[in-house]
Amino acid sequence: MINRLKSALKKTRDVLNTRVEDIFVPGRTLEIEELEDLEEALIAADLGIEAAERIVDDLKKSSRKQSFTNPLTLLEEEIEGILSEHNNSGKWEISNKPHVILIMGVNGTGKTTTAGKLAGYLKKHGKKPLLASSDTFRAAANEQLTIWAERAEVDIVQSEFGADPAAVAYDSVQKAIKGGYDAVIIDTAGRLHTKVNLMEELKKISRVCAKCLEGAPHDTILVMDATTGNNGISQARKFAENLDLTGIILTKLDSTAKGGIVVPIIDELDIPVLMVGVGESISDLVEFDIDEFTRALFES
Repeated sequence: MINRLKSALKKTRDVLNTRVEDIFVPGRTLEIEELEDLEEALIAADLGIEAAERIVDDLKKSSRKQSFTNPLTLLEEEIEGILSEHNNSGKWEISNKPHVILIMGVNGTGKTTTAGKLAGYLKKHGKKPLLASSDTFRAAANEQLTIWAERAEVDIVQSEFGADPAAVAYDSVQKAIKGGYDAVIIDTAGRLHTKVNLMEELKKISRVCAKCLEGAPHDTILVMDATTGNNGISQARKFAENLDLTGIILTKLDSTAKGGIVVPIIDELDIPVLMVGVGESISDLVEFDIDEFTRALFES
């Protein structure tokens, strides 16, 4: 998996490492002005203002005592230290049967594609997942999710255009219970995080799942587009204000030079990143690991 992450983070790594190597001169203590340049480089890679300031503050203390002979390793350790403070360790696993997973996100984040890939991931790991098309606001949503269900070779529950999304979710959970499915993945309509009525629809779907099965939904996952950078942070905050997010799946990591967005997602939002999308195929959804991410961010 580390090689796939390295490939996905190549654009970010090339930009970040080039700027860092321009700033650091082996064997020489950094000046304050150069540390400020480093802070700008970290922010440009979307590592977040808070994390960038913290890293530079730590280096300022160190720079009074020693020179930096291996700056990339030093930064890798700093970032890993920040991420390790949060509860983002351990492999994500489903723990109920059926395990109800509610998928949400802004339009264009790759939400429906992610739902299909997640079904493929669970199938690959010996589980029996069920896809549910609760995006009844978009005419092509059923067709799109059906294609992914066929690729993953899993069953799907859907309804006609304009149907009640909560009713589709209810029918899906009922089918999962009766059919012995290990998980049901509910794809919801993409929505702007500022639209109150659409957020209320999400809450309704969540309540219906809880009425159908105690403890459901067991996972409420936000799909975020890595290319949106820090704009995605404000979106995530709005979703988190309305629903109890249990995790984030970050898509299109291979399409951006701002892969550092993982750092503020975990550090500022304190929401675990469960998986990352590193390509277009059904197998290109990989588990997130702090150690492997930080290594891939700096090591070619």
